[in-house]
Amino acid sequence: MNLRKERWGILTAGLCIGIIAALLVMLGNPINMGFCIACFLRDISGALGLHRAAAVQYIRPEIIGLVLGSLLVAIRHREFLPRGGSSPMTRFIIAFFVMIGCLMFLGCPFRMILRLAGGDGNALFGLVGFAAGILCGVFFLNRGYSLGRTYKLPTAEGAMLPSAMGVLLGLLLLAPSFIFFTEAGAGPGANHAGIFFSLIAGLAVGAMAQRTRLCMVGGIRDVVLFGEFKLLLGFAAIFSAALIANIVFGLFTPGFNSQPVAHTDGLWNALGMLLCGFGCVLLGGCPLRQLVLAGEGNTDSAVTVLGLLVGAAFAHNFGLAASAAGPTLNGKIAVMIGLAAIAAIACMNTFKKK
Repeated sequence: MNLRKERWGILTAGLCIGIIAALLVMLGNPINMGFCIACFLRDISGALGLHRAAAVQYIRPEIIGLVLGSLLVAIRHREFLPRGGSSPMTRFIIAFFVMIGCLMFLGCPFRMILRLAGGDGNALFGLVGFAAGILCGVFFLNRGYSLGRTYKLPTAEGAMLPSAMGVLLGLLLLAPSFIFFTEAGAGPGANHAGIFFSLIAGLAVGAMAQRTRLCMVGGIRDVVLFGEFKLLLGFAAIFSAALIANIVFGLFTPGFNSQPVAHTDGLWNALGMLLCGFGCVLLGGCPLRQLVLAGEGNTDSAVTVLGLLVGAAFAHNFGLAASAAGPTLNGKIAVMIGLAAIAAIACMNTFKKK
């Protein structure tokens, strides 16, 4: 009965999250980008001046709400348990390359589902690569991959990232001159729902994801490892709800060409998400899951979020991110380096004792 209840909870949460993502587009977020962890962290990175790509600079309230929603629900259920110390620098490096993979594809696993629900056929290549990356990670999990144990930490340590999100909210509301915002009509960073609605949406998604342990990577990983389809239900529910909502709202545009914030290079869409999927398995969860865990006080996940932010900054400062015109040469080289680096990390943390 508990398993059945959990499955219904995940299914319900997925349906709600899919609808929320579509509503955010109707309220102003970029098309097929109602909620994207990688894109929104990239925008925050730009707003803080870590990169100067003027088209993608904005403090996204959805990210703030996601962490704070997880925090509030975790406190309510006595699950705010600060822990960390499991190879934080290794996690930082993996997260850095996960972001490189996401910005090659132009989206995180969450946006991959939303792009599919919007009719973007290019995301199919991403899905294939993503699944292949997860299988690579599972190969190492089955052979004992581990980044070591975590340790109990002081409450103040676990509260650092949620506190930083509160600071970001203050900066968004006050809009001081040292914070950068994309000018109207100048790029995706200028397309956003109102602060209040975005924050509420983030709080809702964070709360639901915390209670259900929703994870884009975990769905496929658990099917392969344990034959458990519970998390995959959430994956399917988000897609189904977003698809229906997009059709109702007139946002469903099937095809490959001229899709919003996307490119048509199937090989590099696949390789970008292969890098993302592989890295996320080694981290223990997708970017969405890492933000939720950070809200629960997990400092390893907080370091992972910092790695994602720095990865986004590097991607735009050094021409690694793809665009509608396709991937750059620098980006292709970075993805291949990332695959080699993550494979080396996987090997070192699997076979080092043998």
